[in-house]
Amino acid sequence: MIGILGGTFDPIHYGHLRTALDVQQALGLSQIKLIPLSDPPHRDAPTSTPQQRLDLLKAAVEDEPLLTIDTRELERRGKSYTVDTLLSLTAEQPDETFCLLLGSDAFNGFPLWKEPNQILSLCHLVVMQRPGETDPTHYQDRITHNPSDLSTKASGLILPLSVTQLEISATQIRMLLQHGKSPRYLLPDPVLQQILEKKLYQ
Repeated sequence: MIGILGGTFDPIHYGHLRTALDVQQALGLSQIKLIPLSDPPHRDAPTSTPQQRLDLLKAAVEDEPLLTIDTRELERRGKSYTVDTLLSLTAEQPDETFCLLLGSDAFNGFPLWKEPNQILSLCHLVVMQRPGETDPTHYQDRITHNPSDLSTKASGLILPLSVTQLEISATQIRMLLQHGKSPRYLLPDPVLQQILEKKLYQ
């Protein structure tokens, strides 16, 4: 099974990286694809360029082979819709099982995404939760609490999974930099080094 974690990663930080590794280890995924979005449909456009965000991603995961970077969203024109990415991935690897990682807040809005039912026909969902958080209230007939269930079906299940909760946001990091303060220990040092060298977000 392969995990998929999309985001603007503007910039990538430990909140993204630690939770991705939590899921990989809990489910024994062969890898997690980090997919930077070009033009997200449900949020503001990124403040840095696609190439700048991609360079920061590369710096973040260069020592972690289980986290890989997939650039198909950056290469495709138009809005970055998850269903289009999944159609592309499953066409390339029709025998692979994919698990889409998303946070609880994102999952709350999932019914409003483009083609949510088609997404569920193409992958499983892993809803990353804060410790002690209750189950989602929609799609309850698809919810399982047994990670091994994901390997018995090609798609369509929803697994709530408690992950390390790091209250870090890219907005917080950008604000610190804009005010001349250090965001060290919120993101990997090689990422911060590139941000400072290229004077990003300042």
